[in-house]
Amino acid sequence: MTQHNQYPEMLEEVIAAFKGLPGIGRRTAERIALAMVKWQPGKLEHLGELLRNLPETVTLCPECGNLAGHGNPCGICASPVRDRSIICVVEDFSQIFSIENSAFYKGVYHVLGGKLSPLENRHAGMLNIDSLLQRIETLQVKEVILALSQDVEGQATAVYIGGLLKGKNLKVTRLARGLPAGSDISYADSATIGAALNGRIPMN
Repeated sequence: MTQHNQYPEMLEEVIAAFKGLPGIGRRTAERIALAMVKWQPGKLEHLGELLRNLPETVTLCPECGNLAGHGNPCGICASPVRDRSIICVVEDFSQIFSIENSAFYKGVYHVLGGKLSPLENRHAGMLNIDSLLQRIETLQVKEVILALSQDVEGQATAVYIGGLLKGKNLKVTRLARGLPAGSDISYADSATIGAALNGRIPMN
């Protein structure tokens, strides 16, 4: 027997859209949608305008790949006090915020845009590795920190990049083992990330 929708079709579409967000299940999506139904029309229109303009107003930093505004460099790349001789390589821009919350790291970043995953047909040419090599030369980098996830794909990516940097006059390090095996650093607390950065070790 087919079960009919509990809510009007348009509201069901809104619920389905919220369900597509990370960590949002059906119940939470329902609560958000039902709360928004009670909003004043002007508040809903303002939210719609913000979402409509999001692709234009929030872009990727042309230097490191972090989130930025209107195609400009991000706040970290634009800061005159950041140490450009150290680049911390991450998989996703969301991980930058986790590291910044540790208040330990003072260098700059480079976002790969993912990690190597043969099973998902994600190869080196799909990652921002060439631009990383260019930045290393341009900025006269002294150390590259590979702050990649502790899962198999993350470690394989670290080994691959470490191999490309062999023979260059710079230090290549990775985060200490304070992070749980198989974990994504996006979910690590700031104290753990700070300890992992402070205790970083050279790549073999």
